[in-house]
Amino acid sequence: NQMCCFLCMVPNKRIKEIESVITHWIHLFSLKMGWIDAFNVIISRYMMRYFKKKKNLHKQMRYFKLSRILQNHSAGLNSVKFSSDGTKVVVSLDDGTIQIWNLSSEEHTQVLKGHTNLVNDAQFSPDGNMIVSCSADKTIRLWNATLCTQIKKLEGHTKNVKNVRFSPDGKTIVSCSYDNTIRIWDTQAGKETKRMKGHSKGINDVQFSPDGQQIVSASNDNTVGIWHAKSDKIKYILKGHFKDVRKVQFSPDGSFIFSCSTDKTIRIWNVITGTQFKKLDGTSDAVSSMQVFPDGQTIVSCSADKTIRLWDVKLGIEIQKLGGHSDDVTGVDVSPDGNTIVSSSRDGTIRFWEPL
Repeated sequence: NQMCCFLCMVPNKRIKEIESVITHWIHLFSLKMGWIDAFNVIISRYMMRYFKKKKNLHKQMRYFKLSRILQNHSAGLNSVKFSSDGTKVVVSLDDGTIQIWNLSSEEHTQVLKGHTNLVNDAQFSPDGNMIVSCSADKTIRLWNATLCTQIKKLEGHTKNVKNVRFSPDGKTIVSCSYDNTIRIWDTQAGKETKRMKGHSKGINDVQFSPDGQQIVSASNDNTVGIWHAKSDKIKYILKGHFKDVRKVQFSPDGSFIFSCSTDKTIRIWNVITGTQFKKLDGTSDAVSSMQVFPDGQTIVSCSADKTIRLWDVKLGIEIQKLGGHSDDVTGVDVSPDGNTIVSSSRDGTIRFWEPL
């Protein structure tokens, strides 16, 4: 309360300066002093209370703790995603398999086999009836999520397929590859309907906008692309990252794009103007993946530094760092209700994090 009273007397133009100084010293001391993480949480809470009261910028921030671990993987994990109802997660593995875990029983209910090389990513369809996966074997596969059988194998990419996503209506999927192309496929026919070219190097991630009208891509050419989904024409090439861009995502309302990179930063871009809105930094290694919470106010990211971090979107600051994984954290996702974070790692574990 004393901190809040002090901040109330400070001119608004000095708040950003104070915020930057506090954040700087928190990060500096956290390198050497274990207790500083708790101090970080205390200071962040005071700052959030102040900004909520004075500017109405943020809802009450939540802090997360480890709630459970699913283990016993012999292969490294590449991604983890919740189902649309939040009752299951799908995991992609280095050994070429896909696992579906039922969260009520904490046991994987089925192993999907068919890929002949490591699986980069897997995702449930919006209605939960299908799973789509992509692999270094250059294929995309569609699976029946209930019967756990392969429905279709989509071929066309000539190199490693890095990511694949359903459209909001589930009728099409978009894929990206190290062959430098983005491709759109009809899920019913299993046929390629469109091909997009524009990046000069391999593409790591791709996603439809919430209304399905645009596509965003992340490339090893250090850029983010925004494309018209129907015309297959590029709208913007976003430049700012100076190393490979790993992941991209639209905000829930479609007005912003979030990107993360091996340059150790997360950047926020305005979709309408194609300009950088904010840069978030503080990780000590490449940012491997990220996910925006359903309310659009918080980002969770993971890194090769073995940590998971939460960021406040409007303030542009890190609000919590979660440790526990013993190797690179490869993927993160947030449950549809925003109450659970799940992470996957090269250490072979899936970890769940819930509010304190």
